[in-house]
Amino acid sequence: MIHATLKQLSQQLADKQVSAVELATEYLQRIDALNPQLNAFITVDRDKTLLEAAAADARRAAGSAGLLTGAPIAHKDIFCQQGWKTSCGSKMLDNFISPYDAHVIEQCQAAGLVTLGRANMDEFAMGSSNENSYYGAVKNPWDLNAIPGGSSGGSAAAVAARLAPVATATDTGGSIRQPASHCGVTGIKPTYGVVSRFGMVAYASSLDQGGVMAQTAEDCALMLNVIAGFDERDSTSLERAKEDYSRDLAQPLAGLRVGLPREYFADGLAADVGRIIDNAVSELKKLGAEVVDISLPNTQLSIPAYYVIAPAEASANLSRFDGVRYGHRASEYKDLVDMYEKSRAEGFGSEVKRRIMVGTYVLSHGYYDAYYIKAQKIRRLIADDFKAAFAGCDVILGPVAPTAAFNLGEKSGDPVQMYLSDIYTLSVNLAGLPAMSVPAGFSDNGRPVGLQIIGNYFSEAKMLNVAHQFQQVTDWHSKAPAL
Repeated sequence: MIHATLKQLSQQLADKQVSAVELATEYLQRIDALNPQLNAFITVDRDKTLLEAAAADARRAAGSAGLLTGAPIAHKDIFCQQGWKTSCGSKMLDNFISPYDAHVIEQCQAAGLVTLGRANMDEFAMGSSNENSYYGAVKNPWDLNAIPGGSSGGSAAAVAARLAPVATATDTGGSIRQPASHCGVTGIKPTYGVVSRFGMVAYASSLDQGGVMAQTAEDCALMLNVIAGFDERDSTSLERAKEDYSRDLAQPLAGLRVGLPREYFADGLAADVGRIIDNAVSELKKLGAEVVDISLPNTQLSIPAYYVIAPAEASANLSRFDGVRYGHRASEYKDLVDMYEKSRAEGFGSEVKRRIMVGTYVLSHGYYDAYYIKAQKIRRLIADDFKAAFAGCDVILGPVAPTAAFNLGEKSGDPVQMYLSDIYTLSVNLAGLPAMSVPAGFSDNGRPVGLQIIGNYFSEAKMLNVAHQFQQVTDWHSKAPAL
């Protein structure tokens, strides 16, 4: 059962080959056995999970079940979930039990999905390696010496290790696509505003977007059908008609125009990763796709622009964590200001502090125009690059990261080198575009590598079509680590 896709599990549940309680129990046993070495989950509550599973079985017995009722899911620990600890991987929220559900959680519960637990993550989603969690680093199931990618490393590791068939995740600068690539699973970040951010603890509000990870593009389409949709509680939620994101999965790729940005295949791309992407493009050409040479000239500027805009928004968003209303409070302090200072110093980790300080600096008097406004102008140039590129192609393909997963601790002492690993993903968030990662092969040292598919606004169904057709002629997505 644990190697079945979400689609296959839903069919087994519908055919009464397995119950939701039996399915949840199977996954919980696997989590008990493997999580101590992988550290993919922060919180697991067996009693809560089995209660949800029993309720799902009751819905199926009553004939009121949906397609995914009873299917297990892991939730990134950034989505507020009533009655569950929502820590964001931080000491600051180690004692916070959410009193309400995020919109994504509401949608999953309405569909009857069963929560297996809360997935580990970089603290407040700040990181590319999942080494910044207060609860310790997540390990890559393919190689325990390797990072799983961040910030949604727990979600990716859980799906890769078959601790869950699907997991929610978030992407601010690549935090779905990078861990999906490094762990050999499929992950999708939809267009900004397609998935509500209500109840998703904010890092950088103009960049954050919820999404999902699963084994296959088909599973991602089924999950996007669940979590996407308008929510009036989120001012950036887009009021659009509901879509069936699985509608085009079976469409042939004949005539598809695939754009290859020359900037994505320049110096800095590891030879083995480049070879894997070339092979993936060749497979798509066999399916009828036509390759178009394109340029995204401002790609290199995405790193400095992002690392001005995102920390600036983070410094504002994280100012709410002051030790007064909820979260960590220092045990000893002299006065109110001392309490603020000590609570925040104790509650936040080093990477979060670094980004708060950078963000506060670029927003300060005399530097706002010099840094923040310029970064926003560059953001517009990057969006214009994509607009020009999509005039000549339907989707854009390339690597997710310059290399396969690096070793734990390899870059943790050099933040700049860590940030450079985001070069192919940041521009997508700055432009608000949808993108996904699809398993495409293994590096020379046996670590997974993903193919990035970038679409125009609201072209999730087309991206999923490309990914699904690729997965019909390859088997990278079906491979699992030997654990």
